[in-house]
Amino acid sequence: MVNKIEQDHQRFRQIVRGKIRKDLRKFLSRDELIGREGKRAVSIPVHDIDIPTFRYGDNSSGVGMGEGGDGEGQPSQGSGETPGGEEEGKHILEVEVELDELADILAQELELPRIEPRGKKQLTTIKDKYSGIRPVGPSSLRHFKRSYREALKRQLATGEYDPQDPVIVPIRRDMRYRSWNEVKAPDSNAVIVYMMDVSGSMGDQQKKLVRMTAFWIDTWLRRNYDGIESRYVVHDVRAAEVDKKTFFSLREDGGTRISSAFSLCKGLLEESYPPHEWNVYLFHFSDGDNSSEADNRQCVSLLKDHLLPGCNMFGYCQVASAYGSGHFINVLHDAFPEAANAAADRELVTARVGESNDIYDALRTFFKQGR
Repeated sequence: MVNKIEQDHQRFRQIVRGKIRKDLRKFLSRDELIGREGKRAVSIPVHDIDIPTFRYGDNSSGVGMGEGGDGEGQPSQGSGETPGGEEEGKHILEVEVELDELADILAQELELPRIEPRGKKQLTTIKDKYSGIRPVGPSSLRHFKRSYREALKRQLATGEYDPQDPVIVPIRRDMRYRSWNEVKAPDSNAVIVYMMDVSGSMGDQQKKLVRMTAFWIDTWLRRNYDGIESRYVVHDVRAAEVDKKTFFSLREDGGTRISSAFSLCKGLLEESYPPHEWNVYLFHFSDGDNSSEADNRQCVSLLKDHLLPGCNMFGYCQVASAYGSGHFINVLHDAFPEAANAAADRELVTARVGESNDIYDALRTFFKQGR
């Protein structure tokens, strides 16, 4: 019975995974998924999956005995202005999916290679690995299959087992429990620094695109690293480090100086994240506006001399805005020609997100190198 239930559960999970993969581009663009985010899982609405239920026959054809009271008989028509609909509704099922599982689905559909941490940026930690079976332990670690196997062996040996009535009743001495050993395992540290332009040209729609893109970036990187730290930097003409909530809600009305964010990021890395100990991921979100050509040159200098040499990847994501010039991505392509070459192995990767459907392609662009 336990095995059958487990098989049914696995089959159900496969159906859910298939539905998510089929509509992955749509799921990537759903802002409400972020609001449903828990500690390590999200609830996803999946259409057209029926839950098994009991269905009873139609008992409406019989006629009751005795006189009918008030209110019985044919139902009256609704008196409201809008009558009830007659079409069948769609089945919507809320399915809780682990973020790690969601990241695996993302990787399979986008054909993303697993990230290989760079060189010395790996630490060794002690972890518990369940690798054995023992006759004592807490109920939470009880191994049902092995316990029933021991009970079956005992009943066969004592002649208690009846093939015509195959009832297996484990007793205390039959119980088996999972055991663990402490093992040394590589634990890769990574830091993600998110930078965003919050000047007047970055409106609510642009913030929404940034938030969804950052959510999936974070989901994929956390699937590849055990230890992740996230830092958030906002800027207009000046840059400041903020918390996550402020990062996605703050809006200023000033101009834009991108080098202010790059300089602050440089200071954060030098102070807390030496490149020989950390895998470093930097992402900058902007509509492509910058204050001057002089600041563009300053940004290129900071990238070449300080940011790119010590990071796994620098991702520049340009979101479409009716008020932004969209010029900065061209500055990067001129200074770093390989950034525009999809086949090149490069630290600087650029992507454009004009609408939510573009997030799918942006994620593939950022991570298809396996950095």
